[in-house]
Parts: sequence; structure tokens; C-alpha cells
Amino acid sequence: MCDTFVVVRPDAVLFGKNSDRDANEAQRLDWVAAAEHADGATLRCTWTTIPQVRRTHALLLSRPYWMWGAEMGANEHGVVIGNEAVFTHARHERQGGLLGMDLLRLGLERGATAEEAASVISELVAKHGQGGRAGYDDPSFHYHNSFLVADGREAFVVETAGREHVRERVTAGVRAISNGLTIEPFAEEHADPIVGAVAGCAVRRARVTKLAEEALGPADVAAVLRDHGPGHDDPSYHPLNGAMRAPCMHAGGLVASSQTVASWISQLSPGSALHFATGTAAPCLSAFKPVALDRPLDLGAPTGVADATSAWWRFEALHRRAIGDPAAAAKLRRARDAWEGWDARDPIEAWRDWGAFVAEQRLALGPRRDLRPGYVRRYWAARARDAAAAVPKLPAWS
Repeated sequence: MCDTFVVVRPDAVLFGKNSDRDANEAQRLDWVAAAEHADGATLRCTWTTIPQVRRTHALLLSRPYWMWGAEMGANEHGVVIGNEAVFTHARHERQGGLLGMDLLRLGLERGATAEEAASVISELVAKHGQGGRAGYDDPSFHYHNSFLVADGREAFVVETAGREHVRERVTAGVRAISNGLTIEPFAEEHADPIVGAVAGCAVRRARVTKLAEEALGPADVAAVLRDHGPGHDDPSYHPLNGAMRAPCMHAGGLVASSQTVASWISQLSPGSALHFATGTAAPCLSAFKPVALDRPLDLGAPTGVADATSAWWRFEALHRRAIGDPAAAAKLRRARDAWEGWDARDPIEAWRDWGAFVAEQRLALGPRRDLRPGYVRRYWAARARDAAAAVPKLPAWS
């Protein structure tokens, strides 16, 4: 469950994405070098193997730790992509098939423009189909995908249902995708409206579109990704699906439950690309830090089990301590706002300073309070037990 949007303006293209997945499903920032490959080489993706191409581009990815593919990322040519789960009546591949996250990474590896990357995704969907386990907590969770592909000039929406696909070009204004098909008549033919309604996709997409109309730069994009809905500084929960009706998603529902586990912002123009990532859950409390394809960072190797060294889990301890206490959350947001900047800070220095900030804020918080509804507290107690297990539910991709 995610939200992704672009704002295409004459001077720049703004891109923003929240990656909403299971609460303990840590996401890694990975730097992948450009590479040359031999004729006839093959490529192992998450659940299937496909033919490799001669050259692949350099990438920066934000990926669930157990997948080959990624939820969002950028390549050396200034192309960025975000994907969304969509729920359709089309079948999933019984053998193999590509995950949407695999398709996203393949688009970045093989496309030097948004149009090329969109074509790569469409062609691979038609050839290999979509399939394989896509959920962390639920082994039976499967879905199809939509994609928002952008560069410094334009963007493309690619929506899929099994091996079928449709594409829309975006040359001006705001375009948002969530967890439902939007391009007609493709959507009318293939969408599963019941699951889409539970996911709250139409409500979130409308909210994101409205807020993004005023976005002029990365700070405005961050405000959209941090939104909890009209009149709410803190998450507003519902027993059915937790806090899934707003862009900044918080887990805790009895039927559906997803958490924003990583977020990304890009500002693109021809010949220039600036990228910012949280590298953590909960953008409402976390900060966006600069990242660059030519400045690899060592942020640890998080999995689904808590650790004391990775950037993702070090902040997660702070997030889980503050999120149920409105006073503590407000205090953390104020400190974050004073720390966060959108200037051209060196990524290595910014992330080092962020680590110190997180440590200071953990010491500064008072006794923990959790004022969330009981069903939310029970959900998170179960996630805490899972995070303390000896091994994660799925092994790390290697």
C-alpha cells in the first residue's frame, strides 16, 4: 500500500513516494554500479531468472531487504520510478513471474529516459508476467502493480493486470497513483474495487493530488508525504485498516495494516537530479536526508529483526517510542524541523549528523506513553515480539 506522485512543471519535475509495507519489513538503501554483461548471461530476480542485457545503469535503490527488486529508486541518467500494488481480477503466474519491485529495478537498470524505462516495464510484464510472494507477514499476499516513471522532462504511468498493461504520458500538472487502477477503460475492465476500497486508495489519491497542486520544491513534497489527513497532526486510526486513509500510513488495523517504512523525494530537470530519502519508517517523525548515486553510504544491513547498528532500526526504536504519545511526537517533529534542511549538504556528513540527532532524541524523551486504541497497541506488541526473534521471517537477499 503506497502513494506516489509527480508534479510536472516547466522548470522541474518533482517526485515523491511513501513505501508502505509490513511494519518490520526494513528497507535498505543500496548503491549498484553500472556493469557490462556477457552475451547469453542470465539474471536472477527475486523469484525467477530472465535473460540479462549487455549493459546496466548505475542505481540508487530503496528496497525491502529480502527482495532483489526495489520500491523506489533512481539511475545515473536522472530517471526515478515508484511502484504501487494494485488489485485486479487477472491471475498471478503459477510458476515464477516478476514482482513489481523487480520490474521497477529492471526499468531503472535498462532505461536511460522515462519513456525507455516505461517501455522496459511494459515489455517485461508482457513477456514474463507477474507472480511470487510479495508480502512479508503474509506468505499468500500477491498483487499486480502500477508504476510512476519520471525524468527531468516528463513522466509516465504504467498500469498492469497480469500480463496486460496500459500507459499514460504526463507532460504537465499533478499525477498521483495509489493502490487502484486509474486509466480507463483498463481500470473498469480489470480492477477489484472491493480490495481497493479496503486499501483506501481513492481517498488517499484525492488527498495527495489536492496537496501536491501547491508543491514548488522538495520541502512541499515532504509535507504531502507527511500528511495524516485534514485537521490531524497525528495518525487517525480505524479498526478496519488502521491509519491507511492518509498519505503517511501507520499500521494497526484488524483487516488491513500497512506502515510507511521508507520515503523518497526527487527534484529533476534536464541534466540535474537531486534526491532525498528518509532511509527509515514514519516520514512524519523522520527527516529527509540528501543521497547521491556517486556517494555510497554505509547505513547497515537491516532485516526483519531489530538491531542496534543499522540506520533503519536505530530510528525505528525512536519512532515506536514517540508515535503513541502526541506530546512526544510533537516535540520530536519540532526538533526534526530545526535539523532538516534542503540545501546542498554533503550526504555523508548529513547522515552522520542524523545518527547523532537520533541518539540525542532518544535520550531526550521522557517516560513512554501510548495513547493509541487498544487494537493498535496489540498489533504493535506482536510486531515487537517478531522484531525480537532470533531470525527474520524471510532471509536477506544475497
